[in-house]
Amino acid sequence: MSKIIVKDLVKIFGDHPEKALKMLQEGYSKDEILKKTRQTVGIFDINFSVNEGEVFVLMGLSGSGKSTLLRCVNRLIEPTSGTITIDDEDITLAEPDVIRDIRRKKVSMVFQRFALFPHRTVLDNVAYGLEIQGVPTVERREKAAQIIETVGLKGWEYSMPDQLSGGMQQRVGLARALCNNPDILLMDEAFSALDPLIRKSMQDELLSLQNSLNKTIIFVTHDLDEALKIGDRIALMNNGTIVQIGTAEEILTNPANDYVERFVEDVDRTKVLTAEGVMKAPDPVVFLKDGPHVALRQMKEHGISSIFVVTRERKLAGIVLAEDALQAVKEHREEFKDIIIEDVPKVRIDTPVIDIIPVLAETKLPVAVTRDDDKLVGILVKGSVLAGMVRKGENIA
Repeated sequence: MSKIIVKDLVKIFGDHPEKALKMLQEGYSKDEILKKTRQTVGIFDINFSVNEGEVFVLMGLSGSGKSTLLRCVNRLIEPTSGTITIDDEDITLAEPDVIRDIRRKKVSMVFQRFALFPHRTVLDNVAYGLEIQGVPTVERREKAAQIIETVGLKGWEYSMPDQLSGGMQQRVGLARALCNNPDILLMDEAFSALDPLIRKSMQDELLSLQNSLNKTIIFVTHDLDEALKIGDRIALMNNGTIVQIGTAEEILTNPANDYVERFVEDVDRTKVLTAEGVMKAPDPVVFLKDGPHVALRQMKEHGISSIFVVTRERKLAGIVLAEDALQAVKEHREEFKDIIIEDVPKVRIDTPVIDIIPVLAETKLPVAVTRDDDKLVGILVKGSVLAGMVRKGENIA
């Protein structure tokens, strides 16, 4: 279900955006419009939706328009044209008092610079949003204390911001955004001011919190590794527009153009690609009811030396080797009993390739790929994993 829908969004900075908008619709470039009108096109032709509970990342280099786009979502920047729908309400038409209410209760923002009040304690910084709403002191402090504990800062409630490290201050900023219990979090380069180790810790903290809180998050970053790590989907921006939207695997394996391909060329694909992206279809398989004769015939027909056995519900039961099936046929046995290997090497569908490689190295059997319900959804062999890791247009030497 879409929580946020952005359609045909445009933002032009300048005194006469209508002239630039007309030229944009006629096909003029940003540079041409700037030269002829002195109006700056910040973003244009922006279309995307964000599902409820999704972490949607806006990714791009400095000047790509990602922060402008984020600020349009809660109308800190007024769009020139287009629509932004939140929970089926077009907020581009909303009156200022409605927008203020949305910012107080439904949408919270976390900034790159922590923007804490230096004269307020951690507790009062976190409770500030509730204070603005008129929530009584005792109630808002109780709620703030709960959120402070959630982000791992219990015991620091009465400390001042200058007594905290950068990572701790950013946790306070995150806690303040969460204290209003918003449906939506907008995070603008929230971790980019942090040292690398603290930044990684905050990324892990965000993912952990998301598992329990299930917020809808739009996260802006210029760091590709950060985008790949935390994003359910990524919108890659360039020069004010979106050039590709997809999961990390989709962007890595099928870049939309040369710009995207250059952007992702140095990514360690083993850390991003998962079993789903490198597995083969689980065909053929045999069912428990089939027996050694059927298994042997399937293996001969497909030129393979082993075959996975599944239940009627396609749950993994084990694997049978060709030599064992042949021996069972010679002995006129009609069941898989005594020849099925139940201890099968297997991985879950979301297992990263970097964790699959040791499994493949330690076994001579193909590796089964299963879902959480143990249904067989794929097969991994060394060749398929290598092929899946090759970039589009490359050949395996």
